[in-house]
Amino acid sequence: MPELLLIALRSAIAFLFLLVLTRIMGKKQLSHLTFFDYVVGITVGSIAATISIDKNIQLVDGLAALLVWGIAPIILSYLGLKSRKLIKLTDGKPSILIRNGNVFEEIMKENKITIDELMMLLREEGIFKLEDVEMAILETNGELSVMKKSDVEPITPRMLGLKVMFEHAPSLLIMDGHVLTRNLEIAGYTENWLQEELKKFGAMSVHDVFLAQIDAQGKLYVDLYSDKNKKGM
Repeated sequence: MPELLLIALRSAIAFLFLLVLTRIMGKKQLSHLTFFDYVVGITVGSIAATISIDKNIQLVDGLAALLVWGIAPIILSYLGLKSRKLIKLTDGKPSILIRNGNVFEEIMKENKITIDELMMLLREEGIFKLEDVEMAILETNGELSVMKKSDVEPITPRMLGLKVMFEHAPSLLIMDGHVLTRNLEIAGYTENWLQEELKKFGAMSVHDVFLAQIDAQGKLYVDLYSDKNKKGM
């Protein structure tokens, strides 16, 4: 078999195998990337790359290694649901860096966090004064969770004792010329009503509409394919 074709075939197999593994491993790998997840991700990627281009490694051996590195974190995750000690061993535990405006220098040293890095993380949360911080916790994924002191928190309707009407998220009714029937039913409208509303926007049929969305107040937004009559009602 020609060398280029062999590499292409090995790469395709490694890609498909890696795709299946990432789907099994779940979204946690992206949304809450701990140091352990980071190491696993790099290793799995390196193995997949090696399978693709290193002809000295048997394809079966490479896939076996990829399977082990892909399945092991899943098993540890399930075991971690049963044992907090195990989850602390693999993911670590959160560390309190600031409490009531006081910075814990020793904990910062343990986590290799410099003052400049701490201030950067606080600024990302919109905080520029340490005295405004009630508590700051360094999470296991390296992000900083901050609770401001109550006297510097922005005023909310709850603080003022005001009742706020809950609003449902806007819902798409038409996408690329097709009516999303289920969304229309959940919103409490009929196709006849939708057809009549679309005429107000200059659309003769749903096929003239690229996108249509309705909010909690019943305000309809329509985007036509022609882009000439974009408006909201």
